[in-house]
Amino acid sequence: MIGVFVKKAFFDGWDHLFSLVFLNVGFIAVLAVGALLPGIAGIPAWLGLAFIAASALLGSVWWAACVYALRPVSDFGSFRVRDLGPALREALVPGLQMGGILVAGILFLSIGLPFYLQIDSLLGPFAAGLLFWCAVILALALQYYIPLRARLGGGLRKNLRKSFLIFFDNPFFSLFLFLYNAFSLALSFLLAFLAPGFGGVALAMDVALRLRLYKYDWLEANPEADRKRIPWGELLTEDQELVGKRTLKGMIFPWKE
Repeated sequence: MIGVFVKKAFFDGWDHLFSLVFLNVGFIAVLAVGALLPGIAGIPAWLGLAFIAASALLGSVWWAACVYALRPVSDFGSFRVRDLGPALREALVPGLQMGGILVAGILFLSIGLPFYLQIDSLLGPFAAGLLFWCAVILALALQYYIPLRARLGGGLRKNLRKSFLIFFDNPFFSLFLFLYNAFSLALSFLLAFLAPGFGGVALAMDVALRLRLYKYDWLEANPEADRKRIPWGELLTEDQELVGKRTLKGMIFPWKE
């Protein structure tokens, strides 16, 4: 399943490279305003932190809108600029919710870890370690939150619950997805985050959820089946055929294939 995910996420991003660049420019602009404007305008430090937090929330909304707008791409469709407006409206509340959770989590972690580590007993390191691993689990589970909202609808509580259920049911894949996206962002640094960038991460997360949902559709249709023996080869046959085989020449010069 991991091989199909990597292949589909990469080729979907490659086939819609200019769409990713367009979306990434918007994301960079939002974050740049939050990072640079306080210093340029001479805003006080406390107000600058609030401005940065607001920029992070707006960035979360834009990223969520990328997930909504790129959902047709992972469904073998295409991205259209005119779809971005409706995507922003749909993503506003989920994006603010996720951004709020992330900002609160980072703030709590930045205060909690130093506090617990300065406690001169075994309780301090234990509490710090517990807080750290809770943050790791939260980060891995939240990978599914916006894609779930985009694909299945529902509210905050319902989709947070589903996000944690998917994580605990697929911990190794969730870790792989996180590392895959971390590698994508590291690679994006060489291209000024224009590609694959955060748009590529949004697309990869939706592709990951799309493929993973086959498992739950199959289990729902086969309630007596062994959860440890998912017929991924059968479930992913159509996607593999639609992705097809690619050559370097065909990727760069598709009209010559």
